[in-house]
Amino acid sequence: MPILFLTILALVQGLTELLPVSSSAHLILTWEVFGRLDRPIDLGPSQELVLDIAGHVGTLMAICLYFWRDVTGMAVGGVRLLGGRRDGRSKLLLYVLASAVPAGLIGLLLQDVIADSLRLVELIAWTQIGFALLLFVADRVGTRTRKIEHLRVSDAVVVGLAQALAFIPGTSRSGITMTAGRFLGMERSDAARFSFLIAIPTVAGAGLLAAWELYKLGSAALGIDLLIILGLSFLSSLAALTVLMAWIRRQSFAVFVIYRLLLGCFLLWLVYSGTLATLTF
Repeated sequence: MPILFLTILALVQGLTELLPVSSSAHLILTWEVFGRLDRPIDLGPSQELVLDIAGHVGTLMAICLYFWRDVTGMAVGGVRLLGGRRDGRSKLLLYVLASAVPAGLIGLLLQDVIADSLRLVELIAWTQIGFALLLFVADRVGTRTRKIEHLRVSDAVVVGLAQALAFIPGTSRSGITMTAGRFLGMERSDAARFSFLIAIPTVAGAGLLAAWELYKLGSAALGIDLLIILGLSFLSSLAALTVLMAWIRRQSFAVFVIYRLLLGCFLLWLVYSGTLATLTF
């Protein structure tokens, strides 16, 4: 695969996967640009899966590095649970696992339906707009004093159900879980922190699923392509995560809401004007 293409795709995936802006919409535009070249790039199934696996692993590494204290604490909490003891760290682990269950079940049951029926550019444009407005409302109403330590199991399940909505392209996994956290009264930084912690099992599961599909194809042609994508995805995801967490400690989600509204409107214009080469992604 061309190095320039790999670089751009990995950077787009890494930067937009963790920001509440939806990676799907940005990947549409990236593929559209490359699709208009004199010699469009056509990846086979195995190469697409390599991209998927490396992108997920890079994102996972970035989350684990940034939140290493929480990750280490949950590991210790897991050991304590096995020993019949329970503390705040084991409680956080249980909440993260509880939040991962709805998305995991829906992903396994509806994977083919989602891949075949929902990858429409028009749908992605409207979900960009709709969920941006929902994030705006969640960020503006109600009390905002709860921290992760104040959550209950029912709250974790609610956030997990919200995460399952991210299978609808254009929703943004981080965006919808932060929205749910804000509706539950969580502070911005804690809503974001919990959003990324529950992404660990979800992203890991998606990567393993892609790896299994690659195994079934009988392809082991990973090599330098995977390393390039993994490294760039890791660095760009870590940069996006660092900037986002620093931003929301001082500012609201308004800048992301405005950006999503503009991007959604732009995609709708591309669709209805016939500018896009295809209506599916």
